Amino acid sequence: MNEKLTSIIEQLKTLTLLEAAELVKEIETTFGVDTSVQTTAVSMGNMAGPAVAVEAVEEKVAFDIVLTEVPADKKIAILKIVRNLTGLGLKESKDIVDNVPKVLKEGITKDESEAIKKEMEAAGAKVTIK
Repeated sequence: MNEKLTSIIEQLKTLTLLEAAELVKEIETTFGVDTSVQTTAVSMGNMAGPAVAVEAVEEKVAFDIVLTEVPADKKIAILKIVRNLTGLGLKESKDIVDNVPKVLKEGITKDESEAIKKEMEAAGAKVTIK
């Protein structure tokens, strides 16, 4: 792969899910294409077995961390962690902490999501991994 394509791929890896969705919409509009996936079943007898097997093998690789509950007495500690995780300013981080449930991070690895969950729960917050 040439240097230009490698650079584009590296930039795509840093996108959030929201940014990736916006990119897809822009590509559809700009180039007049439809990126939705459509499948047609040739024969249910031939397709049922392999489709089930493939679904069982696929493992989720991108996870979202959702802040679900913030105890009032732990808000400041949780706010500091949210600021560090998201890189947002004080006002934006406070809006997240005050208006739960909110997504903290999107499209992260399982290990990273588990680490964030442990850190947030240690501070007193409740989070879910989706």
